[in-house]
Amino acid sequence: MYEPRTYRHWVKSGDLISFNVVVKETDLYIRASSNLKRKASRLVLSYRHTLEKYIERHPTFLTSLGPLPVTGDAPRIIKEMSAAATRVGVGPMASVAGAIAEFVGSRLLSFSPEIIVENGGDIYLKSSEKRIVGIHAGNSPLTGRIGLEINGRDTPLGICTSSGTVGHSLSHGKADAVIVLSKSAALADASATAIGNLINRPEDIPAGIDFARGIDGLRGVVIIKDDRMGLWGEVKLCQMSALGGDQCLRPGLPGSWV
Repeated sequence: MYEPRTYRHWVKSGDLISFNVVVKETDLYIRASSNLKRKASRLVLSYRHTLEKYIERHPTFLTSLGPLPVTGDAPRIIKEMSAAATRVGVGPMASVAGAIAEFVGSRLLSFSPEIIVENGGDIYLKSSEKRIVGIHAGNSPLTGRIGLEINGRDTPLGICTSSGTVGHSLSHGKADAVIVLSKSAALADASATAIGNLINRPEDIPAGIDFARGIDGLRGVVIIKDDRMGLWGEVKLCQMSALGGDQCLRPGLPGSWV
């Protein structure tokens, strides 16, 4: 069943042009300085073709729920997906949405100095200024109330979300949202899945934070379950306001509870 992706408008960027690219299961919402839909569509078709051809020859790449080595002649996107998933102990397809967002977005930077690519809740962001990314956490009372402030100098950046209560992505946990920040969107995507698998109740949040600390390459993590939240790393939260003028909340030490 199709779920309207209302959260797509929770990245504040009124100065950019937005457009959609849909190819089979891939549904991208892109913002750029100009309409790059034709170029983006060609990139999506190319990367999907690469993935589909590799899966035809190696079907377990699609179905494995654990790390899977790839052949030496595998395309770069396949190798990056496998490496990210192996680092956190999940199957390679756990990184596919973030990988496609990043590979498409990074190529579009040749035509636009700023790019936001959202793929099912996973974001590749390159910005020259501060951006606010709203957090959607299902039925949690925190949904729509808080967002991430992303400084332009920290981009390009992957901002990926996993949820055991929202959407159709496979999760063995019940987190309302696990948001991971990393320079690699593929790693952020795989890590969000792996951390989310550990969260079934609010009391599991500290274990999720401890696991995140041990993943080399992560910049920050937010874990939400019900009305509880854990933070670690370079995370700056903002209190969202329907009237604009969002007020930023500076968390305490890394790993602090809010």
